[in-house]
Order: sequence, then C-alpha cells, then structure tokens
Amino acid sequence: MGANFCARISYNQWKEAKKFYLSGKKEQIAKIIPTPQSFRKCHQMGIDNKPIKVRFIRVELESGETKILVTSLKDMAKYPHEYFSDLYHLRWPVEEDYKTLKYRIQIENFSGKTYRSVYQDFHAKVFSKNFTAVVASTTKKQIQAKSENLKHLHQINFTQALVKMKHTIVHVFHQTDNKLIEIICKLRKIFIQTTESVRPNRKFPRRHRVKQQRFFYEYKTNR
Repeated sequence: MGANFCARISYNQWKEAKKFYLSGKKEQIAKIIPTPQSFRKCHQMGIDNKPIKVRFIRVELESGETKILVTSLKDMAKYPHEYFSDLYHLRWPVEEDYKTLKYRIQIENFSGKTYRSVYQDFHAKVFSKNFTAVVASTTKKQIQAKSENLKHLHQINFTQALVKMKHTIVHVFHQTDNKLIEIICKLRKIFIQTTESVRPNRKFPRRHRVKQQRFFYEYKTNR
C-alpha cells in the first residue's frame, strides 16, 4: 500500500538480520528475498513478490540487550539513526490499547458463534471502551491537580474504569438528560479517585512465547 514502517524483528529468524547483527554495524541497507512460502502467499493475494530493500538498525538498550529494527525509511541523511529509538517507542500506547481490547474487555470472547453474535459483541465492546475513554479524558486536569501533592504523577486506572462503566452503559440509553448528567458526574468522581501512579524509567523483560488465552463457550464471564 506504499506505507512506511518500522518494526522490531528477531534476528534469529531472519537470515539477513542475523548477518547484520553479527556484523556489529550500526545500520545497513539490505535486500530481502521472499521465501518460497512467501512467494506462494504473494501469488494468492496478487501482491508483487520481487525482492525489497530495507534498512536494518541496531539499538543498544540500557539493559545490555540489542534491539534490531527494520524500516522502509532508507534515507540515512533524512532519517538519522538516532531518530529510531524514540520512533519505535511511540508504538507503546498502541500496544497497550491492543492489550486492553484483548485482555481487559476480552474482545475475542464471543457469546455465540453466529455472525450476528460476533458483530454485536465486537461493536458493543468497542463502544464500551470508547465511551469509557471519552469520559476518562475529561478527568485529566483533576488527576494532574491530585498528583501535585503525591510522589509520582498519577493517571486513570483504565481497567478499573472499564469495570465501573460495564454496569452503567445500559442505563445511559434509558435516562433523562438530567439523570444522564448525574450518572456521568458520578463516574468522573470514581475515575478521579481510582488512579495509579506513573513510575518513570520502569523496564520489564520481554515475555516470549506468551500462551494465547482461549475462551470456552461452556464457561461465561459475567457481562
């Protein structure tokens, strides 16, 4: 689609990436040749299967770990090496949002197997998350003011906010305007009280081979 990208890769699974890692170089332009399996997939999807040029970038972490990035931004003068550590870090809020969808609201845990059940569950859960985020966004100033007398900056505990919102959303569609305002005000008060501290420079080791959570129709969570 012509979009640029920057991603972290495992150099043990990429032949060209492993060569780059062992070379000790800071960055390098390399040609990636599709594997036979990739050729077949490209043919099935009608995608060009010609070799592509990418740029490998080495980033040394404070922990001593080496991070290998691959990007389509090959112009080293326009996009210097030092840009990419911060650029890659920008993916963190996106990953956290995916984690919220997959594990907090269990978006893959459907109540039925029909297409209508899947559509209803999916859109209901996305609406639930978005509505919680909208209400939560109005509490930032109050939470910042609350943080002034605390050791660390605080932010809303979004998991707890989702729990509080879960049993409220239905009422939102069956109340008068005045009652709705009252409900939102109560939710905001709870959100402001239910916060978590933001501890700077916290680092955790990457968890490899995380077991995929499975859901069973015989056992339903409370909705």
